[in-house]
Amino acid sequence: MTLVRMRALLVMLCLAACAGLAQWIKPHELLTDREGTIDLETVFPKSFGKWRQDTSMPVSIVAPDVQAQLDKIYASVLSRTYVDDRGYRIMLSVAYGGDQSEAGRAHRPDVCYPAQGFQIQSGADSSVALPPGPLPVRHLVATLAERVEPITFWVAVGRYVALTGQEQKIAQLRYGLKGVVADGMLVRVSSIDRDTAGAFAVQTRFIEDMAAAFDPKPAARVFGTETIGRK
Repeated sequence: MTLVRMRALLVMLCLAACAGLAQWIKPHELLTDREGTIDLETVFPKSFGKWRQDTSMPVSIVAPDVQAQLDKIYASVLSRTYVDDRGYRIMLSVAYGGDQSEAGRAHRPDVCYPAQGFQIQSGADSSVALPPGPLPVRHLVATLAERVEPITFWVAVGRYVALTGQEQKIAQLRYGLKGVVADGMLVRVSSIDRDTAGAFAVQTRFIEDMAAAFDPKPAARVFGTETIGRK
């Protein structure tokens, strides 16, 4: 056999081996097949602590083009407004998808809001103290004309909490190496308030109160149990 033919044969063998390896490590099982899907309407309580759902105040409308994108990405979306005993209102928006692969990565507020004409004035990482451990969250301040909207959000990929796109990819990869396609959820809490520091403090208490009202099993899916490279 000539040297050229030997090289060609080695290349073919390598390509076949790579194709076989790619097929072997390709995720085949949905995490929802193991743990079930999440019914957002049932899982998220309509009242807890000092908060109750306010059906008289609709959640802010999403632009049609953005909504169409959300419909492609997510299996279900929950939007509610809550009010406390002082009359302070908080908007909760939750988007859930059973497949958080490359085609179904969560549509983050720092992308969604600018698509609706908002400007992101600031952003910072923070955390909410929950009994199982701190929940990493991201704070944003979005503005549109006279509207100032402080936002707290996080993304759960399976049982990982991921704040950045890179962390989401890492979480997906960790599940993928086990042959599993993770589900994903984006939870956004916001309010219309020019006192951004005060708004973030109220949103933190809202999340703490809401988490306390959850059953343990769905809580692990919504608030996560693992983080990506965070202490």
